[in-house]
Amino acid sequence: MAIPRDPDRLVFFTDAVVAIAITLLVLPLVDVVPQAAQNGLSATEVVTEHQPEIFGFLLSFAVICRLWLVHHDFFRHVRAYSRPLIMCNVGWLLTIIVLPFPTEMVGVYGGDRFTAGFYIATILLAVLFQTGLELVVRADPELASKTAPPPPGSLPGSVTAAALLAVALVLAVAFPLLNYWTMLLLFLSPTIEKAWHRHRG
Repeated sequence: MAIPRDPDRLVFFTDAVVAIAITLLVLPLVDVVPQAAQNGLSATEVVTEHQPEIFGFLLSFAVICRLWLVHHDFFRHVRAYSRPLIMCNVGWLLTIIVLPFPTEMVGVYGGDRFTAGFYIATILLAVLFQTGLELVVRADPELASKTAPPPPGSLPGSVTAAALLAVALVLAVAFPLLNYWTMLLLFLSPTIEKAWHRHRG
């Protein structure tokens, strides 16, 4: 059953959790500075000697920002919520909260097969939960905004992103040298979506 209440409280809670998770990403880099000083490294060497950690931070910062933007934009089309919607949102939040963990592993283990797979799988789960949110809202007319329902193209976009991430995960595990570069497949998403719409049209 739909809960006839504005979902703003759910959105505010979600935004707060995302803000905390994205802040946690930088803490390992902060801890590096006093350790580097104790080891006699210069300020420049703090950066040059910790490039994997910095790469992991920047990558995850961009990923969380992108996931949040999609999630935030989607809730503009929601006017009420239900238990399935809440559960999908909690699942999505879990992936965001967990992401700093594989991010730290990226800094320590780099392109290790398991680390790359773990990292991409976490993002894939986030996209799948986002897809679940869209499916729940589309299945229950009481949840969608009457003035601004979810646009037709948003669901194919989520499904395409999930499919590309699944391929990226398989490639990263099968070919460790490709590791995080496989995520560049996501840039194919707009092209695939356009081809899909032309086919449907």
